[in-house]
Amino acid sequence: MDSRLAGAIVFVASGAVLVLEILAGRLLAPYVGVSLETFTGIIGVVLAGIAVGTWSGGRLADRVDPRLLLPGALALGGAAAIAAIPIIRALGPEARPPDPPTIVFLAATAFFAPSALLSAASPVVVKIQLADLDQTGRVVGRLSALGTAGSLVGVFTTGFVLVAEFPTTPVVITLGAVLVVLGIVLWLYLGRLRPVRFVVTGALIAAVASGVAVAAPRPCDVETAYFCASVRVDPDRPSGRTLVLDDLRHAYVDLDDPTYLDFAYTEILGDVVDAARPTGEPIDALHLGGGGFTLPRYVAATRPGSRNVVLELDPGVVRVAEDELGLVLSDDLRVVTGDARIGLRDVADDSMDLVVGDAFGGRAVPWHLTTVDFVRDIRRVLRDDGLYAQNIIDQPPLAFLLADVATLRDVFEHVAVIGPPGRFDRSTGGNTIVVASDEPLPAAAIAALDAARGGGNVVASDPTTIRELTAGARVLTDEHAPVDQLLT
Repeated sequence: MDSRLAGAIVFVASGAVLVLEILAGRLLAPYVGVSLETFTGIIGVVLAGIAVGTWSGGRLADRVDPRLLLPGALALGGAAAIAAIPIIRALGPEARPPDPPTIVFLAATAFFAPSALLSAASPVVVKIQLADLDQTGRVVGRLSALGTAGSLVGVFTTGFVLVAEFPTTPVVITLGAVLVVLGIVLWLYLGRLRPVRFVVTGALIAAVASGVAVAAPRPCDVETAYFCASVRVDPDRPSGRTLVLDDLRHAYVDLDDPTYLDFAYTEILGDVVDAARPTGEPIDALHLGGGGFTLPRYVAATRPGSRNVVLELDPGVVRVAEDELGLVLSDDLRVVTGDARIGLRDVADDSMDLVVGDAFGGRAVPWHLTTVDFVRDIRRVLRDDGLYAQNIIDQPPLAFLLADVATLRDVFEHVAVIGPPGRFDRSTGGNTIVVASDEPLPAAAIAALDAARGGGNVVASDPTTIRELTAGARVLTDEHAPVDQLLT
């Protein structure tokens, strides 16, 4: 085999494994969410596939003519990559709960086989190329370097280009088809060696899997750069729309009434907004996370003349909100796309009356938006009597929630926790609102508003209560913020 062709095969096969590894997160997200556990499971499965593939490929190449193995490994690997789509679509809806064992099982079922088959190509090519033992170091080193280079190109191309520009399904199908075609071409190039059944099997599996993948119901309407997004019509309220990102309901919007807040946690945030200043008085509000843009529109409707600035990570979510959720941007409602921590740096000191933290990348706030270092930057942009209101999702024993409250206490003079009674004995989970300020909080006003609409929530702001609640909880820092582990 020509050395350039050998190098190209290793380059492509290694790159394909890394393309699949990154796209695996996109395919799994609608069913198990996006978390450290998700990526840990995917990386572990793919590494296991690489280990098994290179080991078994090397052993087989010593026992069988490697020219018989290579076309089949590529064709079957491409077919397995395509088959991962219908496998996930079939098993994903049953993947409950989305805990580590479930994530590993789903990832292994879909991605172990293509990772192992494609990784077997490298030792097989080494065997084909290794005609002289005196050339061992050079041959192995060269092909290993080319495999690593292919992996790097696969990572950068997928992360910076493919995910942003194309839906996941056609990318995976195209990748698999290229690998199958490469296997067929190699079979012809190497002299049509028998048996051919592996190549034919790969081509058939790829064709069937592609048809099933295209025909299978999609888990979402739109794939953005970060999420699998859907908008669902509320059957009980014709103007109501629910935004679903990956596997979670993220926002509810009433197209006709921006003051209608459906989710319980947004009702509490509405109470915070209403209590922050006298009724109808304009405020300057910064929102960390846009989603359905429910709260910015509530502020604009209830406090005309207010200035809302939204830091939203995903431009695709903004487009969905504009196209399907009635979002209209203006000078009074601006969006800055990009990471909220980076965007916060450009917000002027003492310029905001209210900062709302509702930036969820799944079930958890991204860890770097929870640390004491970030909270200090929040305090920088707030006016002296400004409020920071944060939405936190956690489950018993509420380790993340308590760490978040402890972190806010380290920066602000006053902190309040708002939620059902079960939050305070750690018996129930769900959404909890935490409010912080350097000035005394309007806790009584918030409680009165909650009671008036029958919210049934407790507003705990007494320093002794907060101190007892957070006893032993860690303060999250940039050096140590194990948010995913605390949630687990």
